[in-house]
Amino acid sequence: MLLTTTNNIEGRTIEDYKGVISAEVIIGANFLKDIMGGLRDFFGGRSGTYEKVLEEARQNALNELSHKAQALGANAVIGIDLDFETVGSGGSMLMVVASGTAVRYS
Repeated sequence: MLLTTTNNIEGRTIEDYKGVISAEVIIGANFLKDIMGGLRDFFGGRSGTYEKVLEEARQNALNELSHKAQALGANAVIGIDLDFETVGSGGSMLMVVASGTAVRYS
């Protein structure tokens, strides 16, 4: 499954547009990660713990997008857009939304 942020696939012809699809993933950070992230905020520097959570959520959203496209008979998703938001009380959870257009190309 080809996943791309571009609106076309260079050197290929899009034969069929299957439709706009989206995938939403909400992932929570646990208490220990919150403490470690808070220390990083206080002392400065990057939070590897939160970066891993963010990467996991992004990858899960893209995997779900791929599965939805396959179910429609597509072999690519073009024009992918990723949005990141915090949700829950105090922004304790991270939401990643991936959307794009499922297509069949040759």
